[in-house]
Amino acid sequence: MPILGIQASSRRSVPNAPTIGTATDVGTSRAYNNGAASVTFTAPAFDGKSPITSYTVTSSPGGYTASGASSPLTVTGLQSSVQYTYTVTATNAIGTSAASAASAGVTATTVPQAPTIGTATAGNALATVTYTANATGGKAVSTYTATSSPGSLTGTGASPITVSGLTNGTAYTFTVTATNANGTSTASSASNSVTPFVPAPTSVEYLVIAGGGGGGAANGGTAAGGGAGGVRNGSVAVSAGSAITVTIGAGGNGGQSNGQTNGTDSVFSSITSIGGGYGGGGTGGQGAGNGGSGGGGGYNTASGTSNAGTGTAGQGNNGGNGSPYQSEGGGGGGGAGGAGSAAYNTTGQAGGSATSAYSTWASATSSGVGGNYAGGGGGGAGQVGGSGGNIGASGGGGATSGAYMDGASGNATANTGSGAGGAGTPYNQATKKSGNGGSGIVIIRYSNTFPLPTSTTGTVTSYNTGGYRYLKWTGSGSVTF
Repeated sequence: MPILGIQASSRRSVPNAPTIGTATDVGTSRAYNNGAASVTFTAPAFDGKSPITSYTVTSSPGGYTASGASSPLTVTGLQSSVQYTYTVTATNAIGTSAASAASAGVTATTVPQAPTIGTATAGNALATVTYTANATGGKAVSTYTATSSPGSLTGTGASPITVSGLTNGTAYTFTVTATNANGTSTASSASNSVTPFVPAPTSVEYLVIAGGGGGGAANGGTAAGGGAGGVRNGSVAVSAGSAITVTIGAGGNGGQSNGQTNGTDSVFSSITSIGGGYGGGGTGGQGAGNGGSGGGGGYNTASGTSNAGTGTAGQGNNGGNGSPYQSEGGGGGGGAGGAGSAAYNTTGQAGGSATSAYSTWASATSSGVGGNYAGGGGGGAGQVGGSGGNIGASGGGGATSGAYMDGASGNATANTGSGAGGAGTPYNQATKKSGNGGSGIVIIRYSNTFPLPTSTTGTVTSYNTGGYRYLKWTGSGSVTF
């Protein structure tokens, strides 16, 4: 007869539910949206009288699982920044237990999602790279890094990132990564290709000087001095790829009753310096010319008049008037901002005093541009003519009375803007010993962190000194940056 109690106690069944433990995020170096959690548990006290063969941990949400023979088990494939709870079951030969209680919620974290690349823009030995940040992977992003190809040069920071140390003339692309406490994302796609370059300047300083006028010729007396050329100094905007015309003008040639000419202007971009006016002739001769500074007037004994030249406001002064005593007026002295005067002048109107205003320009370019005034020519009978100014050489004085002895040179000095004095010998109809006007000069400068222009024409010399690039024109041409 069977013993019923023994049969009932020997029946096998599924295990009791395990006891849930702690769930822990496993984020280090995990790829974005492939998070993991380690889940601990305790085996049930009753195994259903059949050995437990495996345990299964299941996430909520998502139903991601991991199975194994013992605690802990690691669940993978979790979505970044999502909070999960976990339950565990036990399985033996008979079947699977009920699920344990749920664990505390744990957020899955990974490395960040790769940023979205933006636009790379080239500069001087550098490039700026924009990007758009994407998901953080559940932990704050600490660093965004842009990396060049070729060269693997890097820069970090918020968008846009600057990558320095690039080689001008070499083409580069860039990728961007994001880094948090778990590690670094995969790289973004590559940016557009850019080539760093040395940019052109956006503005330059200028010194634009016109030629001084020649002194007048004598006819039985002395001659008046020529006027100084105009002087302009300042800065002007320039545009890459646009040609700028450079014109080197000359002062007017002196005259008596014929042979005189008006001066021409020196020009850079929209900046114009007016050529110096020519000096008038001696007794009975021609009046003076207008210009940057006016030429000195020759007194006409027949009409009892003299005619001094007029200067240009902001560029020079008026010339001096001649006198009844055959004292011819000196040419006007140059001077930025000088409105000029028409004072009666027996010894000629002197040029301006030398200053150090342009001494740096002069020494840097081996040029006679050492003062802040263009020289006005001297003039006057029986007196030494007034001194010329100090843009380069002085203008010459007029001849002395009576003996018509030679005075200083009657010609203006080329490429200095200096005014000329009167011719040093009596007027001769055949030779017309009047002074010739001098040619002007144009100099520009800008920081030598910028390169030389892409092209220049004309008679131009370049210098690199004192942190500046200088370009000096003594013949008309052009420049393109």
